[in-house]
Amino acid sequence: MNADSQLKAAPQSKSSKPPKLREARFEDYPQIAALAGDSGLETEEYPAWAHLWEENPTYLALGGKFPKGWVLEASGGQVVGYLGNVPLSYELQGEKLLAAATRSWVVSSGYRGYSLMLLGPYYQQANVDLFLGTSVNAQSAIACKVFGNVPAPVGSWDRTLFWITHPRGFTESYFAKKGWPLGKPLTYPASFALSLREILRSSAFHNPQLPVLSPDRFDDRFDVFWKQLRRQKANLLLAARDRETLQWHFKFALLNKKAWIFAIEEASGLSAYAVFLRQDRTSVHLTRMCLADFQCLNAEKAPNYFVAMLHAARERCRQESIHMLELIGLPPALEQIVARTAPYRRRLDSWMYFYKANRPALEEKLKSPEVWEPSLFDGDSSL
Repeated sequence: MNADSQLKAAPQSKSSKPPKLREARFEDYPQIAALAGDSGLETEEYPAWAHLWEENPTYLALGGKFPKGWVLEASGGQVVGYLGNVPLSYELQGEKLLAAATRSWVVSSGYRGYSLMLLGPYYQQANVDLFLGTSVNAQSAIACKVFGNVPAPVGSWDRTLFWITHPRGFTESYFAKKGWPLGKPLTYPASFALSLREILRSSAFHNPQLPVLSPDRFDDRFDVFWKQLRRQKANLLLAARDRETLQWHFKFALLNKKAWIFAIEEASGLSAYAVFLRQDRTSVHLTRMCLADFQCLNAEKAPNYFVAMLHAARERCRQESIHMLELIGLPPALEQIVARTAPYRRRLDSWMYFYKANRPALEEKLKSPEVWEPSLFDGDSSL
């Protein structure tokens, strides 16, 4: 299933008999995948799904003693609801934190009244310091608030910035989304107009002309980078980004050529990197590349490094006929930089990033915007 903790309802005959709540097991995958598919969620193959736990450094450090999620089971043994539970490692001010990310909350429509049963055990995990929901929609946002979650205080998580990198493909997708039966003949003049507009907008996208590397994997340089990054950003809530964790996080995206790594290296070693991830909308045939993470060791050079990597990603999108390049949840400093490049903007139907601290002291710390630097690397947004 895609990185989506949104509440979805799959078609199902109505039932008044309460389902049984239990922990999810690996052998539940066929039914979970079928349930997700019926609800419109994209479904990954079993190896990629099981990988969320089997090779997860945090899960392994816990000895595998962490629920993979929970299912609702009807009287006949049919899985009619599911909520994934993925453990992640974080740090803040020298303290190591255990986070739990929700994933793929899906319930058959006949059992929709029992949806909140899945959230009960999730929030009752006493060993978890931080609960994360980073791909929330309008429906699941209501449940988040019921259980005491609050919006991340930094980042534009209710809007996006984007560039159209393949006007014709983007236009065809737009008409498909609108459901206009006569839209196809309009794609040619519309895409031509978009192409002209993109040419005019490109003049605002100044390329710093920096040497941007395109490594195909996370090598030893990323461990060295992580050691420096965690020292420089010790006062921020920061997800683990060592080589092992990065490789686990993006393993299948890299194998399937759906993740791009860009990096800038100086004499002292790796200075910055960015990861872009394919997050297509297959229902309307839209291909899309999204920024998953950007990290830089030099704050003064970060603006130029960031724009250089954006430029590299945009050019690659054009070369590979990907329809759009999108940025979600940018912190204010990066959003100001990107605004100079004349991107398009769109609103989302909900704030995407919610969290809940499980301890009063941590809750108090996280109230300050100064300790936040969120991105799509957090939670399940880019898994």
